[in-house]
Amino acid sequence: MSTSPKPVRVLVVGCGNMGASHATAYHNFEGFEICGIVSTGKSKEVLNEKLGGGYALYSDYAEALQATQPDAVCISTYPDTHEAFAVMAFEHGCHVFIEKPVADTVEGAKRVVEAAVKANKKLVVGYILRHHPSWEKFVELAQTLGKPLVMRMNLNQQSHGYMWDVHRNLMKSLSPIVDCGVHYIDVMCQMTRSKPVWVSAIGARLTEDIPAGNYNYGQLQIRFEDGSVGWYEAGWGPMMSETAFFVKDVVGPKGCVSIVAKDAGGAGKSDNVDAHTKTESLRYHHADIDENNAFTKPDEWINLTDEPDHQELCNREQAYFLKAIVEDVDLTDHMADAVNSLQIAFACDESVRTGEVVRL
Repeated sequence: MSTSPKPVRVLVVGCGNMGASHATAYHNFEGFEICGIVSTGKSKEVLNEKLGGGYALYSDYAEALQATQPDAVCISTYPDTHEAFAVMAFEHGCHVFIEKPVADTVEGAKRVVEAAVKANKKLVVGYILRHHPSWEKFVELAQTLGKPLVMRMNLNQQSHGYMWDVHRNLMKSLSPIVDCGVHYIDVMCQMTRSKPVWVSAIGARLTEDIPAGNYNYGQLQIRFEDGSVGWYEAGWGPMMSETAFFVKDVVGPKGCVSIVAKDAGGAGKSDNVDAHTKTESLRYHHADIDENNAFTKPDEWINLTDEPDHQELCNREQAYFLKAIVEDVDLTDHMADAVNSLQIAFACDESVRTGEVVRL
């Protein structure tokens, strides 16, 4: 008689937007079993109730780790706790799924990776766009456009209500171009597979409602070794404009590919998490012209029928985490890419603060 493998016992730490989504994935996934939920505030009770109740609840992470002895830990707390929580989990012999960024400093991120390697445990970082079929296709098509590439991306959020609370809390430790930018920097690095050479960035503090020294609008530029260039822009707050808040575009000698989110780009949706991952359509434009300079091919519209929502993307991330554990997947490149995109984002942060170009 065959027995199914024992589920991976996971401790969920942090019950905000991402933590709740990951917990929902674990709750519905046969390969996982939640052994405890940790948060400092009331969010753990809210999440426990949403999942039907019955889970052990903890306010103190170290205590929970000791009490539950999990196989894995899912960390979705604010970035300033990521390094300490991840290292502690590895020292307890646990695998770790961690929301990006890995840590709130590059050195911290490297220490987390070192701890994973030393413990011989898996470290999976929440790069959600890597699990989105349309974004995977976007990267794949970008690689057919020739070199150099010009990559244009932004995600400005006119945040208010609960989302403004979330953003203000995030800005206690990071700027928008670091917190959000790591996703899109990662995408640019995948598109070019070339070494970034230098970055420059600008930023503005548009409110007194955030810590002194931080800024809630930023724009970065990257130049790559192969001549490719990219920019990314992120602004958070009730003052942000929703005009052109969603640009996802890559141009090369042979044409361009754009993510066109017709509906997600609608009014009043810029701080809706589901809208951020909604792609709806890819528009593939061919630059080829005839002797009269007329285009030889019409634009192609690629509508991927597999359009996962935010929860489904989190489910896929956790399926990947389980696969990494069960099949002993080599995550060397995954971890190196996570540190690399963070290093580039922090170099952009430095450029904002110093007004200088930063060479990598």
